[in-house]
Amino acid sequence: MAALVYLLALSQAAWAWEAPTYPGFKLIWQDNFAGAAGAMPSSENWDIVTDISVNNELQKYTTSNRNLQMSGGQTLQIVPWRENGIWTSGRLESKYTVTPEAGCLTIAEAQIRFGSNDGGSKQGMWPAFWMLGDSIRSGTGWPECGEIDILETVNGELEGFGTLHCDVFPGGVCNEPNGRGHTVSFPDQEWHTWRVTWDLQDADWRGQSIAWFRDGEQFHEVTGADIGVEGVWSSVAHSPMFFILNMAVGGNLPGDPNDSTKDGYGSMMEVGYVAHYTQ
Repeated sequence: MAALVYLLALSQAAWAWEAPTYPGFKLIWQDNFAGAAGAMPSSENWDIVTDISVNNELQKYTTSNRNLQMSGGQTLQIVPWRENGIWTSGRLESKYTVTPEAGCLTIAEAQIRFGSNDGGSKQGMWPAFWMLGDSIRSGTGWPECGEIDILETVNGELEGFGTLHCDVFPGGVCNEPNGRGHTVSFPDQEWHTWRVTWDLQDADWRGQSIAWFRDGEQFHEVTGADIGVEGVWSSVAHSPMFFILNMAVGGNLPGDPNDSTKDGYGSMMEVGYVAHYTQ
């Protein structure tokens, strides 16, 4: 029966996605997760990360297509499973990097939905769509490398976190480990667009901004003047950053799963596309 449920879940094509077009903007890069049901995401676009342990999270990230798979309907599914008390899940990091262009407005966004399990059975679930400064790959520490959390949500709650992390730990201009963040509600677990923009049209870095959006509505903004240190601002607004998609289980933000927490497709994060635009 478990194998049958798995195959049925793989065969359910949600939607066929392409990143939308926006007047005045050019689509620079996208992954719309085209591929056969059960296939792995493109190795040209993504690294599957397994050797990481942070934030007191419980899951073991794997390379299994039980945890990371194409749906067959041009979506990516990241699915947490629990077997013999051990949680497994998936984490992708893009090989592609976004470098906001001077004098321009740059967009990074994804279309995301969550599995249909109710919030009462998602204690400990921590899905996220976020970015890290590419300098972390060459030895720069966190949070000096810069981090932009475009969407995090925990425990099945219909509330999204958008947060900027920067500078030093603890404290610093981003008040680490809390960061500079804000939350926004969303109406259901169905498809919503989550976006961050870099507005570098002002030649003075103090007048530049990073803003967060849910379904096109802004809910958070940090300006260069808010940060107040040009080098720190440059780490998050003028430097290359890569995308991360992951489903953590447990950890500092959500707390651990409980006896009511369910695994599987009802607790997954599903992604229609990830895209980068500029004016």
